Amino acid sequence: MNVQIQTVHFDADTKLLEHVNAKIEKLKTFHDKIIGVDVYLRLDNRSHQVKDKVAEIKVYVPRHSYFVKHQSKNFEESFDLAFGSLVNQVKRQKEKQMTFN
Repeated sequence: MNVQIQTVHFDADTKLLEHVNAKIEKLKTFHDKIIGVDVYLRLDNRSHQVKDKVAEIKVYVPRHSYFVKHQSKNFEESFDLAFGSLVNQVKRQKEKQMTFN
């Protein structure tokens, strides 16, 4: 599984990167054929006053990909919420495949 973490407009500390890597490793329990994972962590400054932290996760599996995006006031919360949505997507897709087989 190829994991790429990109930070946009800031430099991530090791605690954040370890948090992201630990969660990404848990994806293997939900889908065993993951090819790659792209994680984008960026600051979103549209309101010019409050900088929201945005986490985007894209997971590649054979013949399919999953994408989630979430924003909140800190990166850990954004990533955790996006990760939860991603797990739900993976589980739903896997259930659909099981019913067709």
